Amino acid sequence: MSTIQANAASDYATVVRERHSVRHYDPSAKISESEIVEILKEASLAPSSSNTQTWRFLVVNDDATKRKLHPIANNQQQVLDASATIIVLGDLEGYKEIGRINEDAVRKGYMPEDFAKQFTENSLKLYSGLTPEKMKSIVHKDGGLVSMLVMLSAKARGYDTVPMGGYNEQKLIEAFRIPENLVPIMLISIGKAAVPGRLTARLPIEDIVSWNELK
Repeated sequence: MSTIQANAASDYATVVRERHSVRHYDPSAKISESEIVEILKEASLAPSSSNTQTWRFLVVNDDATKRKLHPIANNQQQVLDASATIIVLGDLEGYKEIGRINEDAVRKGYMPEDFAKQFTENSLKLYSGLTPEKMKSIVHKDGGLVSMLVMLSAKARGYDTVPMGGYNEQKLIEAFRIPENLVPIMLISIGKAAVPGRLTARLPIEDIVSWNELK
């Protein structure tokens, strides 16, 4: 392992071990919109089904909108105190962007043009024929992958986060006029901790790993 590789591994080990869910935030600590954009850019390097990148983000960072979101998120205080809360959404029609994505890959030299054309045609045919339930399953998987990278990217910059599944989905859809093609995945508050996140125990690795066949 090279020195660069060793340093990268060490940095990752620190980030992943120091990330904890934080529910108490310093309301005076603000993260600029440009830095949130950079965090989301990094997170969007996550893998996704056929590289369709079905995630979408609605960032709530002004006080009035935080107050609107607060009761929908079961009155969790971090929605008010954190610098922002990111509403992670999955686009059921996101696969329709596959042509644009592949054309960009061709321009950048990542993909031959003939392959891109066939890949696009096959993908559009596949995804357009899936049931709504299957598409929801896909965007939820993709949304989970990108959400984890949001939290790790934030921690690498010295910020804290907490993922939230505790919210009223129907009220969220109504209050924020979320269209039918977008499915709420989770909320992620981001900011500076006022109180360190509580440490949590983990199951022994030997209890959760099997080799070649399940125990």
